[in-house]
Amino acid sequence: MSKRGNVWIAVGGLVKDEKGRWLVVKKKYSGLKDMWSLPAGFVKETETVDQAILREIKEETGIEAKMIGLMGVRTGVIKGEISDNMLLFLLETDQIVVTIQEKELSEAKFMTEQELLQDNSSSLLIRYLIENPPMNKMEIIKGLDPGDHFNYTTYHLIK
Repeated sequence: MSKRGNVWIAVGGLVKDEKGRWLVVKKKYSGLKDMWSLPAGFVKETETVDQAILREIKEETGIEAKMIGLMGVRTGVIKGEISDNMLLFLLETDQIVVTIQEKELSEAKFMTEQELLQDNSSSLLIRYLIENPPMNKMEIIKGLDPGDHFNYTTYHLIK
């Protein structure tokens, strides 16, 4: 069993700048070490998934992004023991200056889709999303209140 238990909930963000370039990072660890991937990380117990991806992008790259919507879910089971789930969000930014979190990342920058396709260190997910762009984005609906009896401190619907 991992320190996160046997069910992992993570978020990943495809952040595009005004020129359509993608914000990509190279982790210093994990199966994606030294590969271009999306900024990503685990959801904390005190946040919603949409809050988590905004925090992760800011922490890893210094970029403040604006949410567009949910693109999909990447899910798998590791060694028949751990359910590994990542919600993939589409975001945009008008910032171009990237500040990398040196503890976790070796590189972070904006790259064109063509540059990413030509780079052998682009991850499978990056390549798939370029070749199969999401058609319909799900929106995050805020301001709903299911009632005091549930004791939610934050409540969002993604549809």
